Amino acid sequence: MHPELYFIYDSHCPWSYATTPLVNALSESFPEMEIHHWHCAHYNGSDSPGFLQIKEVEKQSKQKFGQEHVRYADSPKNSTLAANFMTWLQGKQPEKALSVLNALQIEHFVEGNPFGCKNDFKALIEQFKLSPSNKVFKDELSNEAQYQQSDIQELQEFMQTTAFPALLLTYGDNALLLDHARHLSKPQGLVKEVAKLLS
Repeated sequence: MHPELYFIYDSHCPWSYATTPLVNALSESFPEMEIHHWHCAHYNGSDSPGFLQIKEVEKQSKQKFGQEHVRYADSPKNSTLAANFMTWLQGKQPEKALSVLNALQIEHFVEGNPFGCKNDFKALIEQFKLSPSNKVFKDELSNEAQYQQSDIQELQEFMQTTAFPALLLTYGDNALLLDHARHLSKPQGLVKEVAKLLS
């Protein structure tokens, strides 16, 4: 049985942005690993991670934040359309999900793209040759995204935490919540840990 990785994240969460390089490293090191990218749609326009969280993420990881993002760090964030978009992508073209997520996070955290309307996704759609339906860009969670929220809740009950980002590794009859926070600045440390588990 191939190992599987469940990555619970929010595209607009700085800690999720800091965790994506770990997922990249695991994907490169274990090409047989199936990765499930599950967007938890935490940010609904009512709050923001804030400037202080960005500074903490910069300190603990190697991720960079652009001035356009930092300038509006304390403005409310809404990841609903990104959740719809990434859920659609995970369902239709999962092999592109990680590459698109990396590009989306760079556009958001470095270039300041809020991903608040369909036009904000234009460059990604063209770059990755995608054809999402219009329902992806409605201002509420799509049915598919809502179903995924149910799956996430079930997984969170199993993990006994609602904290995100989260990395759950399943292999054989085993399931382990990876301690990703220790490896934010050195993804290869997590790769070595996982290699030991899978050996």
